[in-house]
Amino acid sequence: MSFFKSLILAIFATLFLTYVLGTSLLEVLNISVYMNGELIEPVKAIGVSAVVTVILVLVALAIILSVFGSLIFVGLLVAGSLAMVAVGIFWPVLLIAVVIWLVTRKKAGNHCERVG
Repeated sequence: MSFFKSLILAIFATLFLTYVLGTSLLEVLNISVYMNGELIEPVKAIGVSAVVTVILVLVALAIILSVFGSLIFVGLLVAGSLAMVAVGIFWPVLLIAVVIWLVTRKKAGNHCERVG
């Protein structure tokens, strides 16, 4: 599965489990949520808290991906610069190796044999 498909499935699973378990927990423990002196329906209270939690998880995920993405980018830049330095230092050796390979390789057209 792709990353975003897994992420969306995880969000839906989180919302569903929060709704199912949260509603039953509020009913079993007989918890009432009040906002501005008014009783909030249990489903609405759980829904709001679940949405806020999912938003916080997405924000944390974006921060984590940006930090690790930056680290991976810097790592690739360092590896690329080391490769360019290696080519810059050893270019005469590489050039001689390519010339020797071109001169000594067997040509495909020279191997024709007559049969019969």
